[in-house]
This record gives sequence, C-alpha cells and structure tokens, in this order.
Amino acid sequence: MVHLQPVWIGEYPFTATHVALPKTNLLVISNSIGYAMCGALDIALLRTQLASRGIVAVRATGVKTISELLDGTVESCTQEAETLGIVCGMPIREALRLMGAAEQQQSTQNG
Repeated sequence: MVHLQPVWIGEYPFTATHVALPKTNLLVISNSIGYAMCGALDIALLRTQLASRGIVAVRATGVKTISELLDGTVESCTQEAETLGIVCGMPIREALRLMGAAEQQQSTQNG
C-alpha cells in the first residue's frame, strides 16, 4: 500500500510518501529539490557512482513512520545536500527547511 500526504515545514510544502512493504516501510519526504528518506536510502551509492547527478538527499535511520522521520536527525547526506548547508546530526526538519528555501529561491530565479 502507498500513502501520500502533504507535509509543511514552515511555509514550505513537501510530499510525504509511505510505502508499506513486507516486513518494512519505505519513507520519503520530498520536494522538487531533494528528499529525506529512511534507512533504505543508499547514500554511499549516491555519493560515489551517482555523484554526477547532483542529488540532494539525506537519510535518517531507525524510523518507522513519517512522524518519526520528521523528528529524526540526518545520519548521512549527499555532497549536493552539503552545499545547501545540511550536515550530519542536523534535525531532518531543518534539512527540509533548507531544501524548501532552495526550492523557493530556484522558483524565484526561474519565475
């Protein structure tokens, strides 16, 4: 089963996606800039083989619900996330706020 819901971090909109899989959950909170995801995300792959794609992504481990993901902390992130000021140990909500601000800035520049 797939469940989608809107999530707001301050003034910034995101989409939360919860995919119920056998014996696990896949959790993602995303906007057009990047995403935060549960431990299923392979940050090492994104940092190495897929680094040229410039993916903005952060990972939180030990989370089982969207609420827990929102309340989690950045366990690891991509280089592109670091360029937005995201660092390990940062609250996921703060990382998402930075992605939201980047999306708004991009929209203003293209607008």
